[in-house]
Amino acid sequence: MTNEILLAGFGGQGILFMGKMLAYFGLYENKEVSWLPSYGPEMRGGTCNCSVCISDDPIGSPLVDEPTTLIVMNTPSFDKFIGSVVPGGIALIDSSLVESKCDRTDIKCFYVPATKLANENNMKGMANIILLGKLLKETNITSMETVKKAMEKVIPPKKAHLIDANIKAIELGMQCL
Repeated sequence: MTNEILLAGFGGQGILFMGKMLAYFGLYENKEVSWLPSYGPEMRGGTCNCSVCISDDPIGSPLVDEPTTLIVMNTPSFDKFIGSVVPGGIALIDSSLVESKCDRTDIKCFYVPATKLANENNMKGMANIILLGKLLKETNITSMETVKKAMEKVIPPKKAHLIDANIKAIELGMQCL
């Protein structure tokens, strides 16, 4: 089984952090993993995407051109990448920031108002984690036990107080229809 995941949005939305979390999910599940960040020259507000491969077999290339799963957090990313999802794949779209709808019938699209949910639930800046929770629900890529281990590894000690909030954001995403 191979999951080729492409995450895309603007810098500052936590795209690379989300990718790093996914990579650690794979590592803790003893899978083959690659994590390849890509971003524009701007620090915040520029384009940003991240390719993550999680596989039972060795990974030939870390670049994800045809994702089995796509998460997009802005309209330019939606426009650029929605056509690249493999038939039978899934797309998770932050519908708070992306008004476009996908006209493809060969993929499953989930429109999650992640930014709105984050703001309404006092989780500003955690829309990415809400989308990650929705991804977990739809793919069963890992267990909550692994999620917690990965968070403890990826979230730096000086921000360890945010682990519980991140877990709540994951759970909120898992509850989204």
